Amino acid sequence: MPDIKSSPARTVLADSNSKKSCLYVIFPGALLLFVVFFFTSSIYSQSYREKLSSFKNGVGQNVHTYDKCRKQCRPSGSEALPQGIVSSTSSLELRPLWMSKNGHHFQLNVKVKPSTSLFAMAVGIKQKDLVDKMVKKFLASNFTVTLFHYDGNVDEWKKFKWNDDVVHISVVDQGKWWFAKRFLHPDIVAEYDYIFLWDEDLGVENFHPEKYVSIVKEEGLEISQPALDPTKSEVHHQITARGRRSKVHRRTFKTVIDGKGCDGSSTAPPCTGWIEMMAPVFSRAAWRCVWYMIQNDLIHAWGLDMQLGYCSQGDRTKNVGVVDAEYIVHYNRPTLGGTDDKTTVKNVSDSSQEKDHRVDKKTHHLSEVKQMQLTTTIQQLIIIETKTLWRVSKGIMVWFSQWILSHFYSIKV
Repeated sequence: MPDIKSSPARTVLADSNSKKSCLYVIFPGALLLFVVFFFTSSIYSQSYREKLSSFKNGVGQNVHTYDKCRKQCRPSGSEALPQGIVSSTSSLELRPLWMSKNGHHFQLNVKVKPSTSLFAMAVGIKQKDLVDKMVKKFLASNFTVTLFHYDGNVDEWKKFKWNDDVVHISVVDQGKWWFAKRFLHPDIVAEYDYIFLWDEDLGVENFHPEKYVSIVKEEGLEISQPALDPTKSEVHHQITARGRRSKVHRRTFKTVIDGKGCDGSSTAPPCTGWIEMMAPVFSRAAWRCVWYMIQNDLIHAWGLDMQLGYCSQGDRTKNVGVVDAEYIVHYNRPTLGGTDDKTTVKNVSDSSQEKDHRVDKKTHHLSEVKQMQLTTTIQQLIIIETKTLWRVSKGIMVWFSQWILSHFYSIKV
């Protein structure tokens, strides 16, 4: 029979033993957790200090790099000037020379709203009728207008009311690309969203500059031209002809004959991504690229149109196009000092004996372009053949050296 009086003492003793055993288990575990926590926190603390230090150093280095870049990236020659005084770009906006006491400008018609687009054109006095119409339209649309006089005749333009509102630059016997390379540097025209660089033999009765700019922006065209009225224009390339059912088109279609033609899969000019050079319109970014592509001895720009895709700021099949909604007429008058048979009174026999030297120049230029392309192709083939020959020679040398070594070891053995 169990001892009832001793059972409480045994219970207390059992509880005491169980508490001690729990302490023996909990204490080492807690100690172990503390040690792990201590070492882990030390490691993370050290890592945090290192990261913080490297972040501070990185920030300091970035600030130093920024300051260094800010000095190095400044225009050459401006390093000694305070940052706020440097003006790296300009424009062709006219500025008044004098002001009256009441604050009004003398003679010059100052624009209330600055121009956002530039219209530039090489002109001769013989085409004054067409030039007059174009200048009036673009000035009315708040364009800055610059005329390049290739015939040296500036005084005869003074009879036009708009004469004092445009910029006149005169150099005899130079084309618009010569003028553009020297007077339309990207930093000079950086304030303009679009640069219109046109020929003088164009009709603008159905053309509205503001609407054209609106369409170009909406369509995302970096390089463009207005379409040509096929009923009145001399159309040299089908892609430039106006389409009556579209606002803009970016490609043309021709029946494929002997592998030559244009279809929906064409990706190269003149099937797509191409405009003609008589009335090009460039965005600011595109012109900065095109300006660098214009060679110093470029005259008529034949062949340049095939390379404009490099400056389309992306996919040329999307960013280069012809605007049908705003179209012009290309009269194809002989310019740059050429003879206009339509306005010259001569008999038929004399006219038939006249020779258009522009054709000879164009033929000569095209032959030079073809010769350059042929030379480039030959050079590329020579490079490819040289690399191939070198690889073959290298392989033969490796094989021969391995054969010598294997033969030598076989003799030695």
